[in-house]
Amino acid sequence: MNGDPAQGKFIALEGGEGTGKSTQGRMLEQALRQNYGLDVIMTREPGGTPGAEAIRALLLDPPGEGWEPEAEALLFAAARADHVARLIRPQLEAGAWVISDRFVDSSRAYQGGAGGLGDHAIAALHDFGSHGIRPDCTILLEVDDAVREKRLAARDGDTSDAIGGRSASYHNAVAASFRKLAQGDPEGFRIVDGTGTAEKVHENVMAALAHILEGRTA
Repeated sequence: MNGDPAQGKFIALEGGEGTGKSTQGRMLEQALRQNYGLDVIMTREPGGTPGAEAIRALLLDPPGEGWEPEAEALLFAAARADHVARLIRPQLEAGAWVISDRFVDSSRAYQGGAGGLGDHAIAALHDFGSHGIRPDCTILLEVDDAVREKRLAARDGDTSDAIGGRSASYHNAVAASFRKLAQGDPEGFRIVDGTGTAEKVHENVMAALAHILEGRTA
């Protein structure tokens, strides 16, 4: 994002299944509103706009035998393009802070890394569909395999969506891909341990955002 002081900030919460992104997004939204007096928009991917939510339904509950990796990546990119054009960019330009539960790095980790399509293909789709927009800060939440499995069992029981229900080896590859992305971009990412209580993880998320919150008060 640019350095225009009138423009809002864009924060993405990333990580594999069961890392606590949704919980931390809600807590971050509340903290930014109450403690800093900011106008905050909480959104998600895939989704966030009517068009993107329609694509979300196709992705998480696919028809027939499901999507091949290339088709899946194209659907995610299409949903993101609509999300960026109709919600993210307009809200940032209006001065709001946007928090997104997932953004392009999920496509890089899931379809590009674990799915085998490669980072170049995902980046090309993002450059074309969303003009390469990047968050001001990406928070990567990490948990170990045992914590992830426990949380998913509590969240989903015996049911899960088409992506969450993939094999443990796939989700391990997703986690490794996220870590590689974060290590390759230390300026853009902050890695936060997601295994503690929600309150403790929130404290660590706020600390990780200190560099863009410095000097702001409600």
